[in-house]
Amino acid sequence: MPLNIAVIALFSICIYFGSALLISRHLYRHSGVYQTQSTAIYLAWLAVLAHIVYSALSFQQFNGFNFSFFSTASLVAMVVTLVLLIAALNKPVEKLGIILFPITAIMLSLDIFFPTQPRPLHAYGWAMSTHILTSIIAFSLLNIAALQAILLAFQDRQLKSHQPKRFILSIPPLQTMESLLFQMIGTGLIFLSIALVSGFLFIEDLFAQHLVHKTVLSILAWIIFSGLLIGREKYGWRGQTAIKWTLCGFVSLLLAYFGSKLVLEIILHR
Repeated sequence: MPLNIAVIALFSICIYFGSALLISRHLYRHSGVYQTQSTAIYLAWLAVLAHIVYSALSFQQFNGFNFSFFSTASLVAMVVTLVLLIAALNKPVEKLGIILFPITAIMLSLDIFFPTQPRPLHAYGWAMSTHILTSIIAFSLLNIAALQAILLAFQDRQLKSHQPKRFILSIPPLQTMESLLFQMIGTGLIFLSIALVSGFLFIEDLFAQHLVHKTVLSILAWIIFSGLLIGREKYGWRGQTAIKWTLCGFVSLLLAYFGSKLVLEIILHR
């Protein structure tokens, strides 16, 4: 990897960790909270912009997106972070950065320190590339929904114990958090539907391309998330029910997206 690309990646990694640290610090301070939080968000934007520059230079190097395992993980983490920061412009979700920013930094670190066999985008053709990119957007949105669900679980448990931690007291009320959760799921489900339809239209041979289990798991995730939205609308599902369904759907999607790549590329080296 050229030195200039590596330097940009390392800069992004450091800023991601710095932003997460500032968000953590502001939870335990009573003064300068707004200033600290604003600085953390600005740093996060700087980190993700550097990450985008790194991805653009990598794109130029490989003449297309590199969809190897770690590169895909880094790209997905970058998109998730970008979606979170855009959502934070008018929704109180920036504290998810405590979890997300370090994860993104780690994925980027794995990409630069453990390079795998390049799998450039142009090798797939424009139709399949459209399917892949749409899938990444869907996964990114539902990833944030899963983080929301985990946070909701902690929030619900802390409130029931009547001894909530400062972090729990600093995030929006439970009802607001649930509303944000279902907004993310609804938007993510739209992109997941597009990804599935485009996959069926463009993929020629599921068996030859080792995509059967990925397709089955993705459809299962679609059914779970759709069922959750229907249950929310008809039966008022919320709380622990919503959390469990969200996490089950995300695990299915996680296995669909990265399970096969992990086995084929990292374990079998194919």
